[in-house]
Amino acid sequence: MIYFGISALLLINYFKLFIMKIIIIIISIIYSTNNFAQDKAIKTMTIIVKGNCEECKDRIENATDIKGVKYAIWNEVNQILTITYLSNKITIDKIEKVIAESGHDTPNYKSLDKYYNRLPSCCKYRDKKCENK
Repeated sequence: MIYFGISALLLINYFKLFIMKIIIIIISIIYSTNNFAQDKAIKTMTIIVKGNCEECKDRIENATDIKGVKYAIWNEVNQILTITYLSNKITIDKIEKVIAESGHDTPNYKSLDKYYNRLPSCCKYRDKKCENK
């Protein structure tokens, strides 16, 4: 009878360990699936954004400092904005609208004159008076 009691306790302990391992495996699977889904939502794109100078660069990059945008850098020479964003939080369309509202044209949105006219004179890329190229 003593032998049966000890083996029953061992069996219960093994069962508890087995259940704990199963729970840990399930939690790991859920966590890794969640991280994988977030990685699929991260996108990197390039957008042509009109501008002239370092001041334009600051303005364009600051305009993209919104929820869902992880990284944005504008190249003054080729006028291309490289942007990394969470597609489940923000759309590229919304990003382009925000840039246009800062006074800079994008392929899908021309900045309204009221925004463009607020730019400093050196940043008025439509005039082509201050082109660094």
